[in-house]
Amino acid sequence: MNVEEYARMYDAEDRQWWYAGMRAISLALLRPRLAAGARILDAGCGTGRNLSEFAGWARPSGVDLSEEALRFCRRRGVGAARGRVQSLPFPAAAFDAVTSFDVLYHRWIEDDAAAVAELVRVLRPGGVLLLRVPALRMLWGAHDAAVHSRHRYTTREVRALLEGEGLRVERLTYANTLLFPVIALRRALDRLTGREGSDVGFLPAPLEWAFGALLRLEARLLPRISFPLGASVFALARKPGAA
Repeated sequence: MNVEEYARMYDAEDRQWWYAGMRAISLALLRPRLAAGARILDAGCGTGRNLSEFAGWARPSGVDLSEEALRFCRRRGVGAARGRVQSLPFPAAAFDAVTSFDVLYHRWIEDDAAAVAELVRVLRPGGVLLLRVPALRMLWGAHDAAVHSRHRYTTREVRALLEGEGLRVERLTYANTLLFPVIALRRALDRLTGREGSDVGFLPAPLEWAFGALLRLEARLLPRISFPLGASVFALARKPGAA
């Protein structure tokens, strides 16, 4: 990822509608499945905002390849190690849960199946993996180029990826669905106008509130129902066996 993108992320992650809304969905799917004090690895932790969220009820660890990302983790006051998702610096079966938020789609993940296999390696038997990736090639736009995207996924591809590494998929759904028409229009305009740059940033306050409210609504719905279309894919899968 471009170095300057980490600074934008750090400034936006606490309050910006997309980050706050995605965090709400992630917690709604993950927390009911974990006991207090669970050991969680955030693989590709970026600037560490999810680590600080987990710290209130779990024992989080992070890993990221970027020294710039780790610098922001230190500024945030959370600990993270330097390493590649494809070769994690942790022993086998070390974590009760592993999260990977918008990591596998990057250009530097040349083999996403091998990356998932490594996430599974550090997950204890019976533990859960929560994965989020961007969805649908039709939504490819300027943001994808800015953050060095390689691929946007379908739910079918994600299921095949996880089941191919021996995981049992418990929840699989698209998300950021209620805003899908707006996002699709924005991406189409990107392609028509040749706009460059990422989408990270703040909208006018009324839109921030409205868009955030729609994602909070999705966070209440997605633990029970699945959406057939959206800008992201969420998958929660369990490693067979018992600790």
